[in-house]
Amino acid sequence: MNAALDVTNPVISPVDPLATAQALAAELARTAVARDQAGGHARHERQLIRASGLLTLSIPTAHGGQGADWGTTLQAVRILARADSALAHVFAFHHLQLAGVQLYGSSAQQGRLLQATVDDGIFWGNALNPLDRRTVATETADGFVLNGIKSFASGSVGSDWLTVSAWHEPTQSALIGVLPTGAAGVAVLADWDAFGQKQTDSGTVRFDGVHLPAGLVLQAPGIVPAPQATLRSQVAQLIMANLYLGIAEGAFEAARDYTVNEARPWFASGVSAAADDPFVQHRYGELWTQLRAAQVLADHAGRELERLFRRAADVTLQERGELAVGVAEAKVLSHRAGIDISNQLFELTGARATSARFGFDRYWRNVRVHTLHDPIDYKYRDLGRYALDGTLPAPTAYS
Repeated sequence: MNAALDVTNPVISPVDPLATAQALAAELARTAVARDQAGGHARHERQLIRASGLLTLSIPTAHGGQGADWGTTLQAVRILARADSALAHVFAFHHLQLAGVQLYGSSAQQGRLLQATVDDGIFWGNALNPLDRRTVATETADGFVLNGIKSFASGSVGSDWLTVSAWHEPTQSALIGVLPTGAAGVAVLADWDAFGQKQTDSGTVRFDGVHLPAGLVLQAPGIVPAPQATLRSQVAQLIMANLYLGIAEGAFEAARDYTVNEARPWFASGVSAAADDPFVQHRYGELWTQLRAAQVLADHAGRELERLFRRAADVTLQERGELAVGVAEAKVLSHRAGIDISNQLFELTGARATSARFGFDRYWRNVRVHTLHDPIDYKYRDLGRYALDGTLPAPTAYS
């Protein structure tokens, strides 16, 4: 086994993070089908991710991290998603929480939390669900007390720290903070039971009288975030796009390998190999074109995200809106590519390919569950408004 993936070794920083991601993906792929069928918490595989050193990928070098740009980090997400989209989701959401620390936190908070992530090998989880207001914050002399629950908390099971949002009634707004997952009163329930993305550790988190110190509040309630802070939703949406795209790429590769090496030509085709069937070639050509367009838009949006993410406080609403358009374009094409390719691969591979031993159904199940994160029709609406009169998407947690 590659030393970077040996869980008995200390965390090391990859010399080539994408090569490390490829090696990690190959290791995850060995058990991906069986683990997808079993579900549950992938404790060992999470340790492989931790031991790879990739948890520090997006952390600036000033805080001990690797300082990778967002294009590189998102490429790593896509590479892992080809092999195992659930673990890629856990990995990606770790970096989403780190983005939140950088966008919302003060310089002092960033320094402490990012450096601790490097030094202690912290694996972050998410309990920041903006549509779920059931966790409420009550102000105290030295911070807040949290009570309630959060659903769809990706990566929470097995995490070390959580990013948390809570509703503050007096200001009718949310606060954003961070907490150790093991803090008194925090309980993480491993109750995720969807038919896809089974190992995303997306449990329910309960807060029972949890003390959130003032020093761990990244964004106080009642604060109107600056345009740069609202980039967190664009990081999240582009992570989704690259997860969908990675699933599409994995499904395409699986179908192509099966067609070339396993599939039998239809008797009426007049060819001796399935790959020589002109109808099969035509279908692959259509899917390849769809996939390539999604890749180009996702890569372009990644570069634009990186450019604005490093701009600090001078990001304008116009620039932020234009980025949201580019991210929406990438999201809808990746969504369509993932759904279409994972569905049509069976028409290209044939009945024998539905055997459970291949596990090809996981591509469709995973992307179908994941693409329900937020309605694609509202992305098309935003793009339609922009195409018609230049209206930019309004900053929300999803646009």
